[in-house]
This record gives sequence, C-alpha cells and structure tokens, in this order.
Amino acid sequence: MKVALIILAVLVILALIFGGSFISSRNQMAVKREAVNAAWAQVDVVLQRRADLIPNLVETVKGFAQHEEQVFSDIAKAREGYMNATTPADKIAANSQLEASLAKVLVLTENYPQLKSNENFLRLQDELSGTENRIAVERRRYNQTVQDYNTYIALFPNSLVASMSGFTRNDAYFKTDEGARQAPKVNFNTAPAPATAPAPAKP
Repeated sequence: MKVALIILAVLVILALIFGGSFISSRNQMAVKREAVNAAWAQVDVVLQRRADLIPNLVETVKGFAQHEEQVFSDIAKAREGYMNATTPADKIAANSQLEASLAKVLVLTENYPQLKSNENFLRLQDELSGTENRIAVERRRYNQTVQDYNTYIALFPNSLVASMSGFTRNDAYFKTDEGARQAPKVNFNTAPAPATAPAPAKP
C-alpha cells in the first residue's frame, strides 16, 4: 500500500511537471503568435500608406507623360490587386507586383526632366521615400518575428505541444526579389539603330 502511494505521488508530480511545461510552452507560443500579428499590423499600416500615395503620384506624373498609358494601367491593376488582398501572404505577393509597377512609374522621371522640378511631385517623392524607409524597417522586424515564432514551435518538445494545440508554421515572409527591387531599365528611344556598313570585299 505504501509503495502504491509512493508511485501515485511520483506520477502526480510528473503529471504536474509535464502539465506545467505544456501550459508554459503553449502560452509562449500564443505570445509569439500575437507578436507576429502585431508586427504584421505595423507592416500593413506602412504598406497602406504607400498605396494611398500612389494615385496622387500617378496623377502628377500623368500631367507630364500622358501617353504612357500602359505604365499607368499596370500600376492601377497592381494597386487594385493589393487593395483586394486579405491575408498577409496574399498582400505580400501583391506588394511585389505593386513595387515592380511603381518602379516603372518612377523611372519615367528620367525621361521628363521638367517633372523633377514640379513642387507637387517633389513633395510626393519625399513622402514616398520616407514611407519606403519605414516599410524596410517594419518588414525586417516582421520577418525576424516570424522566424522567431517558427523556430520556437519547431524545437522539440515544443513541436509536440504545437501539433496538439493547433500552432502551425507561418510561411508569410517577405522575400527579397532582386529583380523586383531594382528599377527596370526602360528604353524610350525607339529609333532604329543605324545599319553597320558591310566590310569591303577583299580583292
């Protein structure tokens, strides 16, 4: 009887230890997941700020480059895609398209020097530049927070707690696409290159 009570006491103590560890790990996962949500909220604010600046920027550029319909059509579609996205993963994908289209609009300034001295354009450019810097900071923080969460739930025995508690990996990262991050080189000079004169025939 005494041995049975000792065994029961040991089992109770072990259950309390493992139960406490389970609850602690689960609570920590909840905290980290909320940190991811908070970090995303900050990213969402600055991305929305940029999206709100784009219509005014486009209208200003249109005043100097009205015939660039394709460029303006592309950015309008990209912005609409971003505004219609709902989940972080969808917004991140739509943001990549929006960045590429925005780069095409900004590269037009190289072909319209008078645009560079327009007061409204300069103001919008400054606002956009500040917003881009903020975006870079916030998405770096977001990526770090997501990585911290994913690493924590992947470690053993946290992985067991995560699988039993419904915590899953978050793959909604911002990835650096070098092609999208660089302004595309657009050639507006459509004049054909002069033909190369044929080499004289050898006698």
